[in-house]
Amino acid sequence: MSKISLIIQREYSTRVKKKSFIVMTIIGPILFAAMMVLPGWFASMEDTEEKNIAVIDETGLYTNRINSTEFLKFSWLKTEDTEGLAENYREEGYHAYLVIEDNLLKRPDAVKIYSETQITIDVKDHISRSLERYLEKEKLGSYQIDGLDNIIKEINNVKIDLKTIKLAEDGSEKESSTELVMIAAIVFAMMIYMFVLVYGMQVMRGVMEEKVNRIVEVIVSSVKPFQLMMGKIIGIALVALTQFMLWIVLTIAIVGVLHTVFAADVTSSGKAEQMQVMAGMDMQEAGDSNQAAAFADGFNNILDQVMSLNLVGSLLLFIFYFLGGYLLYASLFAALGAALDNEADSQQFVMPVMMPLILSIYVAMAAFRNPAGDLAFWFSMIPFTSPVVMMARIPFEPPVWQMALSMTLLVATFVFTTWFAGRIYRTGILMYGKKVTYKELWKWFRYSGR
Repeated sequence: MSKISLIIQREYSTRVKKKSFIVMTIIGPILFAAMMVLPGWFASMEDTEEKNIAVIDETGLYTNRINSTEFLKFSWLKTEDTEGLAENYREEGYHAYLVIEDNLLKRPDAVKIYSETQITIDVKDHISRSLERYLEKEKLGSYQIDGLDNIIKEINNVKIDLKTIKLAEDGSEKESSTELVMIAAIVFAMMIYMFVLVYGMQVMRGVMEEKVNRIVEVIVSSVKPFQLMMGKIIGIALVALTQFMLWIVLTIAIVGVLHTVFAADVTSSGKAEQMQVMAGMDMQEAGDSNQAAAFADGFNNILDQVMSLNLVGSLLLFIFYFLGGYLLYASLFAALGAALDNEADSQQFVMPVMMPLILSIYVAMAAFRNPAGDLAFWFSMIPFTSPVVMMARIPFEPPVWQMALSMTLLVATFVFTTWFAGRIYRTGILMYGKKVTYKELWKWFRYSGR
């Protein structure tokens, strides 16, 4: 065991000092924190630049039917006053100009907006909604039914806000978010896939590099090939776990700081609005303050929903399924690295190993929508796909017996694959210049067993 520990220490210390490890350790938490911050930021974003749009109504039917807003102003011009407007609308202080050419009930496409810059979706939607509401009223009025307008308003105001409540075993209730659970399932599945693939390939490349450089000939003079393989696999696994734990700690630290800052913003938002009015703050500054408060409120709501998930249990299961999936695939990648002399010859052997992992991503997509379905169940039991598919099901809380069965099968399978790969590794690590085939790998396996 002392020899294996030395190999583990060498693999670990060499890889954690690499610039790529340090850079990804820093970037990862920033990306995870951004996943919680950006939705609230995007939800609070509002175009506060004042825009003045000239409107030419050639029909005379829609004058003043588009309402101005705080930052979007409409100037209604007479047709005779619009000569040269197309060339000079910028000089006259207009952001764009709108032309209504015909009755919109007869020709819905008879309205056009002209601008040198691309019109934003908010401007386009505001104009469309204003005209549509007016046309709806006109259409309803043509039916000459008393109170029809109010009836339609009451119908359109009917909305459902469906809340999802989780019931605990003790009968207590806790509000949850279906959308957030699905996002968590996607993140867990993709991270397992990424970690297993990236670090499994690192094992194969590391073994192949040592074999090509003939370093392994020196190493196996002091340690057994199986000890070398296990030391490399476990050392790289510890590198992955170190990076993952640093991601968790740094993400919690970043989110904690942001939560403290934004919680203070939400608390003081009411007082800030009163001070704005008393101090005579201009509309632009008031809008910026309100936008910041909306951003803070959105971020805190997302954080509260995240805390409603069973994060501790999910993280522990993530570590287990990562280790199980990694050990399973890393042992196979190590055997391939020992058998091959260069990556150019590795494709025909790597692809069959990767196919179950790639397939698991597609099955996980189905598991997001139907986590209790037969497809999700069986693929979460098959050890070669269970690390990804089961992690996609974890946020939906599958039955305990299914998780226990999946974990047992995964442990049994990675023990078998490690034993199987070790027998190929012993022979392949010292074979050079020989064209490797599946038949040759089988011979090495049988030879190592004698």
